[in-house]
Formats: sequence, C-alpha cells, structure tokens
Amino acid sequence: MPISVKIPTPLRKFTANKDTVEVQGATVGAALRDLDTRCPGLWAKVCDDDGKVRRFINVYAGDDDIRFLQGLETPVADGSDISIIPAIAGGC
Repeated sequence: MPISVKIPTPLRKFTANKDTVEVQGATVGAALRDLDTRCPGLWAKVCDDDGKVRRFINVYAGDDDIRFLQGLETPVADGSDISIIPAIAGGC
C-alpha cells in the first residue's frame, strides 16, 4: 500500500493539479525523493541545497511535525500520510 503525500495548492503546478500523490519509501525523505521522480521539481521547493527541509515549509508524518521526530529520516509505514504545509506569514 503506498504512502499518500498531500500537496498544498502553491505546489500543485508540479503535480498536474493533484492534491494527493501516491509514493513509496521507508522514510519521509525517501518518500519525498520518490515524489520528486514522479513530479520533478518538488524536492527543490521542499528542501534546500543541503537536503534539509526549508525553513518555511512544514512536513508532517501523520499528525506529527517531522522536525520534532527524526527529520527526513522519520520512518513511515505503508498507508501513511505525509503533508507538506507552507508556513504563512503576514500581518501588520
């Protein structure tokens, strides 16, 4: 059973406007790499040149922020959900 990656609206231009993409991988990082093979260009939007999640992008494995787990090495099981959520800033 594949892993579902939920894609935010600003990144859907890479996914032919799909809000969810099915991928494979044993870790969040492997799943995001597989996502990039299916939807080229997404890795660079989520991760920086050092291979770390960009500062203003949040990635969740299920309900848990991977920054407080094992980062991109966070294990994911078949049937899991990964959510990519851009941080929103603004105000007065």
